[in-house]
Amino acid sequence: MGPPIQISQNPDIRYLGRILGDVIRAYGGDKLFRQTEYIRSSSVDRHRGIAGAEAIDPGLDALGLDDTIAFVRGFMLFSMLANLAEDRQGVAAEPEATVAAAIEKLKGEGIDGDAIAALLGASLVAPVLTAHPTEVRRKSVLDHKNRVAELMRLRDAGIDETPEGDVIEEAIRRQVILLWQTRPLRTQKLFVADEIDNALTYLRDVFLPVVPKLYARWEKELGQRPASFLRVGSWIGGDRDGNPFVTAETLRQATSRNAAAVLGHYIDQVHALGAELSVSSSLATVPEAVEALAEASGDGAASRGDEPYRRALSGIYARLSATYVAITGKAPPRPAPLKGEAYAAPADFRRDLLTIAAGLSSSGKGQFAGIGALGRLIRAVEVFGFHLATLDMRQNSAVHERVLAELLRVSGVEADYAALGEEARVALLRRELGVNRPLAAPWHEWSEETAGELAIVHAAASVRAKLGSDAIVQWIISKAESLSDLLEVHVLAREGGLWSSESSDNLMVVPLFETIADLDDAPAIMTAYFALPEIAPHVAARGHQEVMIGYSDSNKDGGYLTSTWGLHQASAALTPVFEAADTAMQLFHGRGGAVGRGGGSAFAAIRAQPAGTVQGRIRITEQGEVIAAKYGTIDGAATNIEAMVSASLLASLEPEAKSDADAARFAEAMDALSDTAFAAYRGLVYDTPAFRDFFRAMTPIAEIAGLKIGSRPSSRTKSTAIEDLRAIPWVFSWAQARTMLPGWYGTGEAFAGFGDKALLTDMAQSRPFFAALLDNMEMVLAKSDMGIAARYAELAGHVDGQAEIFTRIRDGWNRAHDGLLDITGQTRLLEKNSALEASIRLRLPYIEPLNLLQIELMKRHRAGETDPRIAEGIQLTINAIATALRNSG
Repeated sequence: MGPPIQISQNPDIRYLGRILGDVIRAYGGDKLFRQTEYIRSSSVDRHRGIAGAEAIDPGLDALGLDDTIAFVRGFMLFSMLANLAEDRQGVAAEPEATVAAAIEKLKGEGIDGDAIAALLGASLVAPVLTAHPTEVRRKSVLDHKNRVAELMRLRDAGIDETPEGDVIEEAIRRQVILLWQTRPLRTQKLFVADEIDNALTYLRDVFLPVVPKLYARWEKELGQRPASFLRVGSWIGGDRDGNPFVTAETLRQATSRNAAAVLGHYIDQVHALGAELSVSSSLATVPEAVEALAEASGDGAASRGDEPYRRALSGIYARLSATYVAITGKAPPRPAPLKGEAYAAPADFRRDLLTIAAGLSSSGKGQFAGIGALGRLIRAVEVFGFHLATLDMRQNSAVHERVLAELLRVSGVEADYAALGEEARVALLRRELGVNRPLAAPWHEWSEETAGELAIVHAAASVRAKLGSDAIVQWIISKAESLSDLLEVHVLAREGGLWSSESSDNLMVVPLFETIADLDDAPAIMTAYFALPEIAPHVAARGHQEVMIGYSDSNKDGGYLTSTWGLHQASAALTPVFEAADTAMQLFHGRGGAVGRGGGSAFAAIRAQPAGTVQGRIRITEQGEVIAAKYGTIDGAATNIEAMVSASLLASLEPEAKSDADAARFAEAMDALSDTAFAAYRGLVYDTPAFRDFFRAMTPIAEIAGLKIGSRPSSRTKSTAIEDLRAIPWVFSWAQARTMLPGWYGTGEAFAGFGDKALLTDMAQSRPFFAALLDNMEMVLAKSDMGIAARYAELAGHVDGQAEIFTRIRDGWNRAHDGLLDITGQTRLLEKNSALEASIRLRLPYIEPLNLLQIELMKRHRAGETDPRIAEGIQLTINAIATALRNSG
């Protein structure tokens, strides 16, 4: 046996861990503290490889149910505080992932600032928040954690007291005490309204202040003011695929609350500017435009007679207040003393602010130009408008088909649309698009499904009319499989005026290609779409078209390697289709937190995209626990937005390094690897008769369904088939059982069966795509544990073929592990990534006891024990394990 493995800790982890230990002793009692410390130290010794540690009693059997629940809470809180400490130390940050570094790199390759600015002028980079249910922690817990982070920042600065006069050290301890005494589990299932409010916290408290500051930084680094290319999107309140609780009302609620938040922010900022801009006309030259704005304000206060900027801002304030009332139907939090006319559009508000800015910069040789707060406010208006975040609409193609079939039948256009073949459907839909008349008679009593979809369409049209077309831009089609799937949405959108053959401001219809077969068919579908005379002029006028590609379902369908390669190839195959249509491609990447759902480094993933597929335009979903991890704090949000933007710049402008011959050789190798991996994955997951029962018995999939972490059901139907299970619980369950199967299965067989090992090594060093694929897989393998997985597999002992199925899984893991080390030239996982290795090694001793307790509690629960503490304990372990693993859903 070699020397003990060192598990390093950063100072923050030691500091916060010590406080947590003191809190457990003070509020949980000395016995709990001693039990917790014994279990912790013995588990750490085992993971360090200290001689004799394996023979030590882990101490779990001595825990009663009450002790178990308290112990699990302690380990969960330690993991959460460790996450906070690592985020502060920048463990997850990539040093090169900044806009400044990207600009420097591009300039070194002969691409100047003007070229970068020109790209940004036609770009769109957008994180899109979704309500996918993988965030297990309550908002109250996250709020306390974020307060600890704020206090730690003050401590770093050498500040002894908070602005309120609290001693920093005592304030941190108080927050940890509150964490200990805060119930970690939700007692009620989340409603869509809760998800809207949770998202609004990030949009209002993080994105609103962070984004304008980032633009100011980028302006300095670029040497000129860039266009407002970075926007924020959301699905929350508009994503109704499989969620019957998303309705026209939730769409109105989401957009109204977002509008209220952003308008309230503008009112506060204008009020602050009014206090600041005390410029007197007797001491400074004031342009006529500012004087005119001041006169139009209606502010006749004698005390401000010589202060035109304050008077002008009084008028702006009054108009903003009127806008708030017009849009929200409520009085603003800070009512205006003057009456004003509501702004018709954000552009009108921006125009008034520009008048103020131009006046300030007109004298003093421009030294007042770009005044900080005013400049940031102008940028905020450009980015957030009156809507704050663009809300996407999403629905399943099967729903569209049923709704349209009813509309066509009742209107007498087609008696049985569902019975038509694809060619006949397309012909019918094209005829419909040629006439601008609705199908839905308002007096007819429609089915509940059709009435709901029509209500959504009309609500979306109302929102666009009130907040501007940027409020809702995309209608995404889940399970898009054909040209008719796209045209159906055009016809449905026409019902509310969201699409018209005569309009230049139509909603964009976006196909989501999810399965392996759908990805293969995507180029042909888009080619046919662009060729339609009913569609082509509108795409040309817009200048770009979005296509969404789904990581989750393609992974569940074909496995990690095949899914990742299929998405890469689909993106590449779409490039010439868009070039032929002379329109820019905007890819929307449906990524999750776990590697099995497209997770991993966004910076590396964007840079690994095929040449010509980014073009400055990219949207990426941010969901579940990833939102809190990336955007939970001001600093974290800035780091992650920088990474997304810098990667988009590099992927769009950096020259290709490899020749066409190299590319062909690489593609041929990846095709071979993909075919082998696909066969292995499908053979296990879909072709093994007992696998479904094995999966449901081995993992806590049934217990996860009891967690109240989202508004939507875990399955689209009542079927127990893996095909019908949503990708999130599929991935989440395997992570809990420490198997992580969606993130690696099939790769070992692919590596072992590939003859040219030297080529794979070369690809790992020279191909960003393959390097990123291996990096993400390596992280998953490092977090998995076949020893613990074997304990979970024992839960499936009653399933026929249980031993054989788990043997295949374990052998596949070993092949994936050995193959990866061989390709990367390492002797152990993460040998070349010391920071990530230290992070994961720190966590493993804390996760193992949680897994062992979860297994024991699941046995008792499934045996019929009804003590409510057993169910609570299972849900707490799920929460704690997910917190420790970080990206598990």
